[in-house]
Amino acid sequence: MATPIKTGLCSYGHSGSVFHAPFLHLHPGFTFEAIVERSKHETQKRYPYVTVYSSVEDMLKDDSLELIVVNTPNYSHYEYTKAALLAGKNVVVEKPFTVTTAEGEELVQLAKEKNLMISVYQNRRYDSDYRMIKKVVEEGLLGDILEVEFHYDRFKEELSYKAHKEVAQKGTGVLYDLGSHIIDQALTLFGMPTSVFGDVRMIRTNSVVDDYFELLLYYPNLRVRVKSNYLVREALPAYILHGRKGSFIKHKADIQEAMLLKGLLPEGKDWGAEQPHEWGLLHTDSNGEVVKKYLPSVPGSYMDYYQGIYEALREGKPNPVPAEQGLNVIRVIEAGFKSSEERRVIDL
Repeated sequence: MATPIKTGLCSYGHSGSVFHAPFLHLHPGFTFEAIVERSKHETQKRYPYVTVYSSVEDMLKDDSLELIVVNTPNYSHYEYTKAALLAGKNVVVEKPFTVTTAEGEELVQLAKEKNLMISVYQNRRYDSDYRMIKKVVEEGLLGDILEVEFHYDRFKEELSYKAHKEVAQKGTGVLYDLGSHIIDQALTLFGMPTSVFGDVRMIRTNSVVDDYFELLLYYPNLRVRVKSNYLVREALPAYILHGRKGSFIKHKADIQEAMLLKGLLPEGKDWGAEQPHEWGLLHTDSNGEVVKKYLPSVPGSYMDYYQGIYEALREGKPNPVPAEQGLNVIRVIEAGFKSSEERRVIDL
């Protein structure tokens, strides 16, 4: 294997400890070199070999680092990604890529000028649920897809303990937070829509950020609804697809985050595998015969994202989630807000 990619992580909160550090620790193509922790040194309890910096600015002065993971609050993605690029580093930036399309376009241009890579960490592409949906669509099991619904719901009346998520500023709220995941999934499957209609609301008591949205994405022969609501006690299926030949219904069941929260490392043949009772229901026509059965799910693997980053930087293979794709998600989010405010369909 080529020289490992020396990597620095901007934060060791939920995102850093669950979605990044375990993978950087395990993947032989990376060395988890550095992290920013301003007061607590929690990282070193589990990764004692990591160098701890008190600020992102100090970490970026480390000339040995080749890759920086920007996993800070949404509003700071632009600032820290730009600083990392100016310091000559490749960047993995958490979703949402930026808060505005203007910020994203500037970063894309800067990366091109510097001949550096920006990749957006869209980990839900690597969930077992979504991988199964992708397989059903790509194998044509439903025929032409006509109508799709993606749900990402929660039941949580209380405000988040993460204070930065509950501040009334651009980049906060459920459309940027959870919407980034399911919009990205829709765009990955079906491409950019021609237009968007949005309904964005605040429904929790005392909330000052949006915690409900429904976007309708228009395609020439397809309609895709992406929805999230923080007050759904009885969850609907996360994925509902109707095609000319049949339907596929799938609940959200990826187990990776729950396993990572228990402190388990992402390894072993059963990692990311769903139990049979979580499989999706296929009801379709196969060679003139009606078929109704549960399909075994494809295991999820967030490690595949980091394998993609390794291959992009060391083997010249495609970036697994190019910045341009992250930018398209922001374009749809901005159109959703504009549509909701003006109560009209927004053409893209």
